[in-house]
Amino acid sequence: MITLQMDQLSRKEAYKLLSGSIVPRPIAFITSLSKEDVVNAAPFSFFNVISGHPPLIAVSIGRRDGQMKDTAQHIIDREEFVVHVSDEAIIEDINETAATLPVEESELERTGLHQVESHVISVPGIKEARIRFECQLEKHLTFQNDEGEITVDHIIGRVVCAHLDEGVYDAEKGYVSTNELKPVARLAGNDYAHLGTSFVLKRPQ
Repeated sequence: MITLQMDQLSRKEAYKLLSGSIVPRPIAFITSLSKEDVVNAAPFSFFNVISGHPPLIAVSIGRRDGQMKDTAQHIIDREEFVVHVSDEAIIEDINETAATLPVEESELERTGLHQVESHVISVPGIKEARIRFECQLEKHLTFQNDEGEITVDHIIGRVVCAHLDEGVYDAEKGYVSTNELKPVARLAGNDYAHLGTSFVLKRPQ
C-alpha cells in the first residue's frame, strides 16, 4: 500500500490523484448567460446531486490563476443556469465547448448544438440534450488553499424545472431509463466511459 500525504503533493499531483480515483463522475454540461447576453456553455465533472427535497445539485468550478471562470461569474451575476446531462449523442460537441474563448464569444458556435428557451429562467438550454434542469442559484461557496488563495467556486443550484425526452422518461412511473439516456462519465485525463453493465443489489432489511 502506497501512502501519500496530501500536503506533500503539488496541485497537479493532488488533482491527478483525486480525479483518477473518484471515478466515474457525471458531467454537468452548463449553459449560463453573461451580462451582455452571450450564452456560455461548458462541461464540469466535479458535479453531483445533493438533495431530492429540496431538489439541489452542485458543481465545483476551479479557478484559473486565481480568476473566476466565466461560468461561475455568470451564475453569480444572474443567479440562474441550466445543467444538462451529458450523453453519448452530444459528448463530442460538449467537448468542443471546453475550449478557452474570450468572454464575448459563445462556445456553442464551435458545435452543432442549438439553443432552446427555458420555461422559468432567462438562461437558454440546449435542444439536443435529452435531460436538462433549469436552476436558480441557492448558494455560492468558496474554498481556499493553504496559502489563502481562493481556488474553487462551489455552486449549489435549486432545480426549478426539468425537461426530459420522452424516450428516456416514463412519466407514468416517474422512471428515467439510463439505458436509453446513455450518459457519459468522466475518468482521468482524456478518458471517458460509457454506462457499461449494471447490476442489482437489494438493500438489507
